[in-house]
Amino acid sequence: MSLDTVLLITLIGSTLRATTPLLLAALGGLFSERSGVVNIALEGIMLFGALAAAVTAQLIEAPLLRGNPNASVPLAPVVGVFAAMGVGGFIGWIHAVVSIRYKADQIITATAINLMAIGVPRLILTGLYDNSSTSEPLRNRLPQWGFGDFHLSPLVYLAFLLVPIVWYVVFRTPFGLRLRSVGEHPEAADSVGIDVRRMRYYGVILSGVLAGLAGAFLSIGNFNQFIREMSGGRGFIALAALIFGKWNPWGVLGATLLFGAFEAAATLLGGRQLLPPTVVQAIPFVLTMLVLAGFVGRAIPPKAIGKPFEK
Repeated sequence: MSLDTVLLITLIGSTLRATTPLLLAALGGLFSERSGVVNIALEGIMLFGALAAAVTAQLIEAPLLRGNPNASVPLAPVVGVFAAMGVGGFIGWIHAVVSIRYKADQIITATAINLMAIGVPRLILTGLYDNSSTSEPLRNRLPQWGFGDFHLSPLVYLAFLLVPIVWYVVFRTPFGLRLRSVGEHPEAADSVGIDVRRMRYYGVILSGVLAGLAGAFLSIGNFNQFIREMSGGRGFIALAALIFGKWNPWGVLGATLLFGAFEAAATLLGGRQLLPPTVVQAIPFVLTMLVLAGFVGRAIPPKAIGKPFEK
C-alpha cells in the first residue's frame, strides 16, 4: 500500500471520527429546536454523557479485573453508552421542566447546565479518583469495526445511519409533523388537539439522549477515559452546524462533515509540527465559520423557537 493511500485512509478515518460527536449532538439539537425550545446546553450534556459513560464502564470492569487483570469485559463500555444516553436524557428533562413548565429563559437555563458541567465532574472525579481532571483509564473500550487498516467505533456508523432515520422521523411521520407544528404554530397545533408541552418534552429529552451519546463517543468510543472539558466547544459547533444546516438532517451532515474534514487536516498538520499547536487547534473552528458564513444562505428558524407556550 502506497504512502498516499495510507494518508488518504488516515484522513478519511480522522474526518469521520471528528464528525461523529458533532453530528450526534446536532441531530439531538434538531429535535429540541424543531419543537420550539432552544438548547445551547449541548456542550454541557456532552460532558455529562462523557463522564457517565467512562465512570460507569470503569466501575463495572474494575471489580472484574481484580482477580484477573487480563480479563475481557466487553459489556462494560456498552453499559457505559446506555448510561450516557440516560444521563443525557435526564439533563434534557431538567432543561425541559425549567423551560417548558416553569417558563424560565431557555438561554439562561441552558447556560446554567453548561456551567454545572464544568464544576460537577470535578466533584465526582475527586470523590472517586482523588483527582479533578481524569477518570481511570478503561481496559475495555468499545470495539472497532472495519477492514484492513480502516477501523471505526460502532458509534461512528450509528451517527451516519441516524441522518436518514432522523430525516424520515421529522419529515415523514405523524410524530415529526406534530413536533414541527409545535415549533412553528403552537396555538394552531393546540387547537387541533396536539399536546404542545408533551411534544416539546419529547424533543428536548431526545436532544439530551443524542448529546449524551455524543459524549460517550468522546470518552469511550474514541478514547478510553474521561478528561475534564474534553468536549472542547464541540457542543457550540454542533449548534452552529444545526443553524447553518437549516434545521435539516442533511444540511447538518454537510456542515459537520466540513468541520470534521478541517479538524482532520489540522491534526495532520499538527502531527508534522508545521504550525504552533494553538494555531492548529483554532484552524477547524475558524475555517468552518468562514466557509459556512460565506456560502450558506439565510437560515430561518422555527417561528416559535424560544417562546414559552401559554395555553
